Amino acid sequence: MEETSFWVAFSRIPGIGRARIQMLEAYFGSLAQAWRADASELRAAGLDARTVAQVMQKRPTISPEREMERLTRLGVTALTWRHPDYPPLLREISDPPPVLYVRGHPAALKGVAVAVVGTRRPTAYGRQVATQLSLALAQAGITVVSGLARGIDAAAHTAALEARGTTVAVLACGLDLVYPPEHVDLARRILERGALVSDYPLGTQPRSEYFFRRNRIMSGLSLGVLVVEGDIDSGALITAKWAVEQGRDVFAVPGPIYSPQSRGPHWLIQQGAKLVQQAEDILEELNVSAVTALQAPPRQGPRPQPPLEGVEGQLLQLLTHEPRHVDEVCHLSGLPVATVSSTLAILELKGLVQQVGAMTYVRAPHAP
Repeated sequence: MEETSFWVAFSRIPGIGRARIQMLEAYFGSLAQAWRADASELRAAGLDARTVAQVMQKRPTISPEREMERLTRLGVTALTWRHPDYPPLLREISDPPPVLYVRGHPAALKGVAVAVVGTRRPTAYGRQVATQLSLALAQAGITVVSGLARGIDAAAHTAALEARGTTVAVLACGLDLVYPPEHVDLARRILERGALVSDYPLGTQPRSEYFFRRNRIMSGLSLGVLVVEGDIDSGALITAKWAVEQGRDVFAVPGPIYSPQSRGPHWLIQQGAKLVQQAEDILEELNVSAVTALQAPPRQGPRPQPPLEGVEGQLLQLLTHEPRHVDEVCHLSGLPVATVSSTLAILELKGLVQQVGAMTYVRAPHAP
């Protein structure tokens, strides 16, 4: 614990990253000794003059003991390279974070994981696909990793939670913050069954460049990355590129050829990414179905629903996994719009249908 506190303290000093941590540890034998070193000793360890100046300026303002107290109060665990609970897959990448901050269940980082990423502005199709694939992966015992962002990320986390599975959110800020702020409740739910993760110390505000670097952790924690929707220049494609560099598998969901959100997945498929139509495509490619069956506890899915009768049953049979507008349902059923709208609202409360757009519904994956 004492040694960890100095890793945490160094993580608060700008310019001290993976390479310089390695220098300090190799020269001093421990970061506790490095923390107490004077400027000449830090230069002898290989730090440049600018970094030495940063250490000398910031060190008097940082208390390793108080840093650990703050982490404890917030329920945050600091995992260093030397910690036995540091995720083994993440340790293998070329730029693993020296300190990984974890809030929730650190054991969630050791499961077989797949990162599900995509645009913050998904189509109804993209949101539906992300939900169905994430639900199926979680039910198979796969940990769903994503970035807590709006759109596809939120759909992936939510679906994993609905399956009573494990999900991990990687943040681009300190774990005393939640970004975007409207996902505070989602983050709380993730803590109950998974973990929030960051390589940024407490108090770090989100910045655009942090999101690109955090993507390497999402892919690094996972055996593969699934891209659902996103344009060529999207963050999802950045995550896929990290995955390729790290030797991870890349999966992509095809979409309508006229949709800008399909450009990214289609480009990845052209480059050799595995085309995905169902979760089994991912499980077979990773050859993890047998592993997850052994390691995962039995998952309790939604309670079986009794057969529906009357108008509810009629409307449920008219819905498929393709989005259908209320007007079309009225036409097919011959029922007035007021009856259709109120019945669909009841079916949505029962979890049997999902609204994926303005007055547009699909049948829920587990609906009878």
